[in-house]
Amino acid sequence: MAKFASARHAPASPVTTTGARTSTHEGGAAFTRDAKSDLFLFAAVNMVGEGTFYETVGDRDARFRDLVHAATKQDPDWVARFVPYLRGHMNMRSAAVVMAAESALARKQGTDKAATIPVRKMIAGALQRADEPAEFVAYWKARTGSTTMPGGVQRGVGDAVTRLYTERAALKYDGGASQWRMADLVALAKPKPSGPWQADLFDYLADRRWGRDRVRVTSRLPILSSYRAAMAMSEADRRAWFLEDPDRLGAAGMTWEQLSSLGRMDAAAWTAIVPHMGLMALVRNLRNLDEAGVPDAVAERVCARLADPEEVARSRQFPYRFLSAYRAAPSLRWGHALEKALAASTARVPALPGRTLVVVDTSASMCNTVSGRSVLRHVDVGALFGVALAARGCDVDLVGYANGTFRHPLKPGGSMLRQTEEFCARIGEVGHGTETVAALQATYAGHDRVVIISDMQAFAHPGDRMRGHYGARGEVRGMSVSDAIPAEVPMFGVNTSGYAPSSIDTGRPHRYEVGGFSDKLFTLVNMLSRGGDAGWPWEQEQTAL
Repeated sequence: MAKFASARHAPASPVTTTGARTSTHEGGAAFTRDAKSDLFLFAAVNMVGEGTFYETVGDRDARFRDLVHAATKQDPDWVARFVPYLRGHMNMRSAAVVMAAESALARKQGTDKAATIPVRKMIAGALQRADEPAEFVAYWKARTGSTTMPGGVQRGVGDAVTRLYTERAALKYDGGASQWRMADLVALAKPKPSGPWQADLFDYLADRRWGRDRVRVTSRLPILSSYRAAMAMSEADRRAWFLEDPDRLGAAGMTWEQLSSLGRMDAAAWTAIVPHMGLMALVRNLRNLDEAGVPDAVAERVCARLADPEEVARSRQFPYRFLSAYRAAPSLRWGHALEKALAASTARVPALPGRTLVVVDTSASMCNTVSGRSVLRHVDVGALFGVALAARGCDVDLVGYANGTFRHPLKPGGSMLRQTEEFCARIGEVGHGTETVAALQATYAGHDRVVIISDMQAFAHPGDRMRGHYGARGEVRGMSVSDAIPAEVPMFGVNTSGYAPSSIDTGRPHRYEVGGFSDKLFTLVNMLSRGGDAGWPWEQEQTAL
């Protein structure tokens, strides 16, 4: 039993509890974490400005702000290193913007003396897409009531503007309906142009923003020149001109949204624009491609891109995006390519030695969507990662649980997408509660490790409920999830929601917790499973600033 666990040495993880006990939102025994651990798990799943099953929007946003300030007060450099990792590797856009802004505010209030990493570098690292400087300034004004920014913050935004503002970015993001236009950011941040072409671009943005009679477009801006020449045509002529030679779409920086404004997106229009679309846009439009009836030759080119691991990596998409596309697409012609894309996007999921028990929480709270714009649920993410572990060649027993448990057989070499769907079809089969302790007691059978995918808000153990613990807030002394399997067996909790109380006491040996929606969350799992101590993931991957 548990031949890969060592009683002599339990690998150490940076995510840890404090020793203080509390209760989950469902009244089960739980533990509090230190500020860094709380912030790490919360930021990895925080869709800012959205409520969850157990927290309102206001409570959740306030808790996030408080944690950023607490962690910055304790260790401003730790936050400054986390911010670019959160944005660039864990792919959390809004959470990174808010964390950078709140940490800068905290440092302005007196914690900056302990910092060695400049605010400027932290802010620039949080902004990785051309619309994000505007998001940052909008948040800053909402929080402070002013667009006046300290020097380091202003220069960080300016650095991001210099790096991100291009001709194509201007065509995509500088819409007239935007609250903050690109020219506003140039005026506020005063970035240094990277060359003459960008100085011309800044002039062009200013001319458009303030409605000047003459919008200057120089020969150093060839994409904008092509675009404006096309705009001089009538819409009907413009559409025909683009479709006659699709290379003109790329030369003019046209997006599929802009092409759709010129007329119906039929097979000819999609065929023309597909080569100029990013992978994320393609994944979101597979249904539209099917409904328009694009030829198989076009679909094959799309599939080749979906099956390219390097392209999938560059797209920075969460693995669940490919599951969502699989569900949405009417035809089967995308299935194999989406399977390959999913495999590439879960490349960090390790091949764990020995036997692994994976238990996925299928309770009511896990059936909430991961964000307001998504149709995918937390339980879908849990099922997908459980199946992905098995696909890595692991000996996995996959179990769903709520008020009871169900064992879900996995076929060696089977499709990850199909097996995830088959698992999800069984949601509701065993109720809607969160009996985590009972589920582990019923299904653990000498496995070498246990992986729990849940929001970690377990019910109290049945015996504790009879003693009156169920539903109580504050300290609960009953059996915790950590006690449900032998102490020497590693337990990994994959936290999908980032709530403050945790069912797992990670201050104990062999008890660990990770979080996130990308396969990066397995960076720590992999190291700890192989007996090595793990620092914060940006330290492991040598991506610290």
